Amino acid sequence: MNAHAEARNLPATLAVGGQVAAIIPQSVEEMWRVAQMVVRANMAPTSLTGYPPKNNAPADEWDQWNNKAFSAVSAVMMSGAELGLPPMVSLRSFTMIGNRPALYGDGLINVVRRSKRSEYVSTGYDVERGVGWCKAKRSDTGEEKTVEFSIDDAKRAGLWDDSPTRRGKVWENGQQVWKDNVPNDSPWFRYPQRMLAWRAAGYCLRELFADVLGGITDEFEAREIARLDPPREEIRDVTPKLALKAPPPPGHTPMAVADEAKPAQAEPRGIDPIPDNGFDADMEDVRDGDGEDYVEPEVGLADEIIEKADSEFRAITDPAELEEAWANYEHHLEQFAPEDAKRLKNAYGDRLQELEPNPLGGG
Repeated sequence: MNAHAEARNLPATLAVGGQVAAIIPQSVEEMWRVAQMVVRANMAPTSLTGYPPKNNAPADEWDQWNNKAFSAVSAVMMSGAELGLPPMVSLRSFTMIGNRPALYGDGLINVVRRSKRSEYVSTGYDVERGVGWCKAKRSDTGEEKTVEFSIDDAKRAGLWDDSPTRRGKVWENGQQVWKDNVPNDSPWFRYPQRMLAWRAAGYCLRELFADVLGGITDEFEAREIARLDPPREEIRDVTPKLALKAPPPPGHTPMAVADEAKPAQAEPRGIDPIPDNGFDADMEDVRDGDGEDYVEPEVGLADEIIEKADSEFRAITDPAELEEAWANYEHHLEQFAPEDAKRLKNAYGDRLQELEPNPLGGG
């Protein structure tokens, strides 16, 4: 009895030395559940989810944001799964630029090495020549590639920034004012060697391991593509609507003959029978495509959105995050009146100028 009593009082045996494995969703439903946990734990990057509504926002606004956030996180985890990345690694490796998933510099190298198709991947910087380089070799085919990205290449691309100071806005007496000789916090000024090496790695790995990366670009090229892309346009149905008439009742004489005898009446002023033809430019308060489906923007809504955007832009200190935040507001350019669209673009442009001054030193 004493032996049994002593056995019952012994601590439970713990297994040690096991391998910890990542939780990998096996269906869309499981992926959606993981995305919900990530978003509700506030672990999802704002580049994917955008900024949440205010606490006192209506419930439908929160529902819309939640659905968008869950979908974005799920899409990134699926993109990472195609490259062999576990869900949480995908969230740390991906960013969204111009509505495209892109890998950070170290994320690109991580994907290639995890594929087990690389014999080696090396990056570095040649101080004497001012060149960042990347060397890689495939283990399956034996192909090798070396790519260099020099300071001259960065200058031609408009990336290089070696000025210790710049012109920018600073806070004085509770307001922002333009000042000269503001410290330059651009990554190309603070980490030039690392930026040159990562740029070389992007070109090298995407060419040598195109089958592994599956068309995913690095963050640097994604930003260039985003700048070259034309603004998105909303699609509006401008097809003229035809009025359907019921057939005349039996025994009723149609009035078509009498109608043909009447002189044709001109179209009422302000109605263009052929939308988007450009021939109503001389008509006041009329635009091509305006009709029954056109709704004027709510008065004051543009001011509220622009104020919110400007506040968010001012709180951002990293150019990459600023570009990601801009993607959440860019579609309003097609909805706003020209003067409001200009104000929204200026709010973004002013902050971008503060974070990324002209690489040639201009104000």
